Amino acid sequence: MLHKACADPSVVFNFVIMQIESIRLRNFKVYKDVELVDIPRLCILVGANGSGKSTLFDLFGFLKDCLTHNVSNALRSRGGFQEVVSRGAQNESISIEIQYRMPITGKERLVTYALEIGIVESKVCVKREILRYKRGQHGSPFHFLDFTNGSGEAVTNEEDFDKTDEDLNKEEQTLESKDILAIKGLGQFQRFKAAAALRNLIENWHVSDFHISMARGSKEATGEENHLSTTGDNLQLVARTLHEEHPEIFNKILEKMRQRVPGVKEISTEVTQDGRLLLKFSDGAFKDPFIDKFVSDGTIKMFAYLVLLHDPKPHPFLCIEEPENQLYPTLLEELAEEFRDYARRGGQVFVSTHSPDFLNAAEVEEVFWLEKENGYSTVKRAKDDAQIVAYMKSGDKMGALWKEGLFGRANP
Repeated sequence: MLHKACADPSVVFNFVIMQIESIRLRNFKVYKDVELVDIPRLCILVGANGSGKSTLFDLFGFLKDCLTHNVSNALRSRGGFQEVVSRGAQNESISIEIQYRMPITGKERLVTYALEIGIVESKVCVKREILRYKRGQHGSPFHFLDFTNGSGEAVTNEEDFDKTDEDLNKEEQTLESKDILAIKGLGQFQRFKAAAALRNLIENWHVSDFHISMARGSKEATGEENHLSTTGDNLQLVARTLHEEHPEIFNKILEKMRQRVPGVKEISTEVTQDGRLLLKFSDGAFKDPFIDKFVSDGTIKMFAYLVLLHDPKPHPFLCIEEPENQLYPTLLEELAEEFRDYARRGGQVFVSTHSPDFLNAAEVEEVFWLEKENGYSTVKRAKDDAQIVAYMKSGDKMGALWKEGLFGRANP
């Protein structure tokens, strides 16, 4: 169970606070027909290799690519429609449905975004795109955006709750191409409130693809310096920005590094004579600091995670695969608590793991596991398993229960 959100004056959430509550996928790679429900702000996924964890995370990358470019481009980068659609469903559509909760006119409402992608006349097409939610306590959810094959309508005064459904202002729109998302075009206009909020969520979510090798070494001293990139290749620049513009946050990160990584005393950046930026770590036992290429993988990775999790303008949504790699096992429970704290402050975090040590920090409501059945992935919730719930209430830890074989086909 997540605790009440805590205020942090050094962190400003510059987005409408939203929470994804359910995801339904049909014909998306290994997900023939699956639904995740009651998704918490911290969602921890476990499962054997090939069970679909990376595929689920790629859903978020796929949607971001669809929004940034178009659906054809997003599919092409993944091998094309025939490689993304589930095996045996080549003549069917890919369906994605996401339900998220967001404040509208001072009240939290459950919004549904539904997307259907298929092939029409040998070309990729957004066959249907809908954004809907209930305006009142009764009745069916109203379609504030509804497009079919590149044409449709959207409501421009959706927050005018004094008007009847029939009196809402609707704009007819035709997109430039049938493989473009309607929320891409309409979401840039604030009069389309729900579409703009969803576009902002997708544009700003962070699907980590962190690589130690890309985070190390000297970097050009100019570039993206406000947010850590998905690969971590601008760690030096972001560290410099935090040190110079947000010293209270940088000092908080430094103090946590001192507590968790033996020997770390100071962390600094330095511009070389040829305009390159170095990241340096000072060990209390030595006079001169070490540049990052001589520092352990775990030290670099822990620092990068803390930089990401203490971003002054945090991402609304994070996806992080197997954060335990290169980290000492005793640090994993503390890292899990860092993710949970990020969620308490208003973000949402999806994490996959193969580590019992990381899982030992999980609460029963936070854990889902994936299994393969007849070639397709299914999703189970730990809180739906009475035996797991009983053991957790008696004081057992989730990682230990996983090792004991209580997670069906997802056992290690």
